[in-house]
Amino acid sequence: MTKRDPFKYFKTSPEIIRLAVMLYVRFPLSLRNVEDLLHERGIDISHESVRFWWQRFGPMFASEIRRKRAERLRSGPQWQWHLDEMFVKINGERHYLWRAVDHEGEVLESFVTKARDKKAALKFLKKTMKRYGRPHVFVTDKLRSYGAALKEVGAVDRRETGRWLNNRAENSHLPFRRRERAMQRFRRMRSLQMFASVHASVFNHFNSERSFSPRANFKKNRAAALAEWRQLGAA
Repeated sequence: MTKRDPFKYFKTSPEIIRLAVMLYVRFPLSLRNVEDLLHERGIDISHESVRFWWQRFGPMFASEIRRKRAERLRSGPQWQWHLDEMFVKINGERHYLWRAVDHEGEVLESFVTKARDKKAALKFLKKTMKRYGRPHVFVTDKLRSYGAALKEVGAVDRRETGRWLNNRAENSHLPFRRRERAMQRFRRMRSLQMFASVHASVFNHFNSERSFSPRANFKKNRAAALAEWRQLGAA
């Protein structure tokens, strides 16, 4: 069966749409910043087009990236997950963005809730384990909701806590925080959930641990990631 072309009824080329979505999601740029950058390249579009494209194609690109990476992660051993939550305000009201990161810094899952209780932690854990399986170790902070949720799924003996053990999860918040400041604020939980999921997938796709790789390897990985990005959504 032939795959349906998602760009079929768009006048703008898929290459420009992919570029606009990548610039907006990956970097701390506003919609108008992306419009100006594309204008410098001779591409005349409106910032509202960028908004429409990322909302239309961002989740689709993220889903395709996530599906490929989930298959790879499930095929190998899940050594250690780092779980943490961060505060995000929506219309002045505090919400919680739960995030799971593996031992290599890969953002596995992002999940938005209004509460920070056992019910929210359990839902977050079940969603993550359904997609990626179960790790050998869960590294968390001392929030009691994690202990209650892990006890519910029969993994409380796999929990580890410590003063600096969860630094990998804490550091993984930084790219999202930079992006959040550029967006200024979120107005709905749905918008936050969608952007957090898309941002995590795009970050994983282009993150190549620059400081740990020789220059030649970094350039090779970067080129491969960009080439793969240019094929997303291809019919």
